[in-house]
Amino acid sequence: MTIGKRNRYQLKHWHMIAVLLIAYDVIAINMAYFLALWFRFDCIFSKIPQNYYDSYLKFAPIYSIFCVVIFWILRLYQSVWRFASYSEMIRIIAATVITSTIHIVGITALFGRMPISYYLVGMGIQFLLVLGIRFSYRFILLERSRKKGEETYASRVMLIGAGAAGQMILRDSMKAKETNVKICCIIDDNSNKWNRYIEGVPVVGGRDEILLNVEKYHIDKIFLAIPSASAEEKRDILNICKETGCELKNLPGLYQFVTGEVSIKAMKDVAVEDLLGRDPIEVNMEEIFQYIRGKTILITGGGGSIGSELCRQIAGHEPRQLIIFDIYENNAYNIEQELKEKYPDLNLKVLIGSVRDSRRIQQVFETYHPEIVYHAAAHKHVPLMEVSPCEAIKNNVIGTYKTAYAAMLNGCQRFVLISTDKAVNPTNIMGASKRLCEMIIQSFDKAVKEGTIHRLPNLFTHKEENLVKIRTLRIQAGKETSIRTEFVAVRFGNVLGSNGSVIPLFKKQIQKGGPITVTHPDIIRYFMTIPEAVSLVLQAGTYAKGGEIFVLDMGVPVKIDTLARNLIKLSGYKPDVDIKVAYTGLRPGEKLYEEKLMAEEGMKKTRNELIHIGSPIPFDYESFLLQLNNLMEAAYENREEICKMVEQMVSTYHPETNGSEKKGEGYQKLYQEVAVTKI
Repeated sequence: MTIGKRNRYQLKHWHMIAVLLIAYDVIAINMAYFLALWFRFDCIFSKIPQNYYDSYLKFAPIYSIFCVVIFWILRLYQSVWRFASYSEMIRIIAATVITSTIHIVGITALFGRMPISYYLVGMGIQFLLVLGIRFSYRFILLERSRKKGEETYASRVMLIGAGAAGQMILRDSMKAKETNVKICCIIDDNSNKWNRYIEGVPVVGGRDEILLNVEKYHIDKIFLAIPSASAEEKRDILNICKETGCELKNLPGLYQFVTGEVSIKAMKDVAVEDLLGRDPIEVNMEEIFQYIRGKTILITGGGGSIGSELCRQIAGHEPRQLIIFDIYENNAYNIEQELKEKYPDLNLKVLIGSVRDSRRIQQVFETYHPEIVYHAAAHKHVPLMEVSPCEAIKNNVIGTYKTAYAAMLNGCQRFVLISTDKAVNPTNIMGASKRLCEMIIQSFDKAVKEGTIHRLPNLFTHKEENLVKIRTLRIQAGKETSIRTEFVAVRFGNVLGSNGSVIPLFKKQIQKGGPITVTHPDIIRYFMTIPEAVSLVLQAGTYAKGGEIFVLDMGVPVKIDTLARNLIKLSGYKPDVDIKVAYTGLRPGEKLYEEKLMAEEGMKKTRNELIHIGSPIPFDYESFLLQLNNLMEAAYENREEICKMVEQMVSTYHPETNGSEKKGEGYQKLYQEVAVTKI
């Protein structure tokens, strides 16, 4: 206890500062009124009347004591002046007003009236002297740290955007020293701001001046702070910035500005998708969520890229129950923890199992009776499926059939299949398997509408355990017309950032120093973001009448080679100099181009101009359903002729016409008619 008390009352550095400030204040306040008296009489000491001078001298000790007491009460000796701000300014003004009032009343009452200028000028000089010593300390420290910082800044930054968001970023860079960046110049297309200054930083010109000023100011980072700009405007600016070799940071969206999250920490790396220059698809989310609100929803493959985003968007809009079904427990666990943290009141059920397990999938439907199913469970990796075609059939085709069958028998309202543009004229088994899934959906739709679901084949394993039950349900369904499950498919292109997509692969290759591997210099793909893909899936659920294949208008295709080279530039490197681009040749089953719709399929419009409906291609349903049974047996027996069987069922599947050929007729036509996006 003795040691604790001794440490408690030990003299600290700020105590010494306070003593020095008291001494200074005593001198300053008395000097202030002496100077006021001196100025009153033309700065000639001998002209000061003796009675005025005597009154000043006699009142000085009294006034000094009052001032020290008032200053102490107002904490002018306890503040940390290196961080002095508006609050300290207000307290100094209050202290000056109070002490000056005491001076006026006290000296007049005790020793006689003084000249009016003595009171006013003395108060003003006192304020300046008391304020000056305190804020000059802060100014000296700031100036010293600024000069020191000129030598220690980690990055020299160009800020693009002199609007409200840009100004917030600029101020944050000055306050947040841990960011260790110096904004050297500002770019803005508003010519009225050119050659002017914001917080001492020059606005040097518009986007045409970017390259010149990067060199002039030795810039190594560029911050893009124009959240309200369109995707096309951002693309044009970023196309200039990526040629500078600087690291690029972007304020992701307008919502950061609205929510006040505009800071350097909120800046994100510019992603290659920012260079695509296409405005995001817009859907009527209120219409979507009015439909799903209060319903039990099952998402198969709920831990995957598309499935997990479906979970996120649905979870925040009051479903009665959200069921996540996935075979991969790590993914399921991750999305479960994320949703529990964000939506603690969500009725969430996470189940582990495979869509290939007939008993498990039946159990899920019989227990929870989901009203809407989003079927995202699938194998999607093209080269891997080429060497394991039976697995593609078992998981994608048979898994879809079993899930759709269970949905129909248990009164599900809508079943939405996640398909792909690789199902169009497929050259690989993965695309062909997804086309088979679409045909299954169309077959189920036809069976439901015609009341012929009793003709659907029994593709379930463990027949000895559930055959009687399934047959009974099928007979009942054949007699009744109450089953009205609506089956639809949603087809879209490559999803940026999804598991197995090219961009994460390219980023890993860049981190290792390269090379980036591109299969072919002319290969092109359609791209969309994960939120866009999910929005389309949800919108399809509201438009569905049964049997449709919904297609997103994804604009023009993009060259993968260009994507790779831009990603290298965005990472601050030079293609083929710092990071090599290597061409490895097309993989088995890979096409130079992907199509969104088969030539035979027409296009119908929906209320959303970016979402279209492909008219179903007619095929022999009965023959197809009979072939499914043989296909399942071949898949489980791992027969080598599985691809030949798929080729007989999917007339547009031509595995021999793979991407190894040079530009074929279809590719040449596409390349001539469609202007490939230059990003």
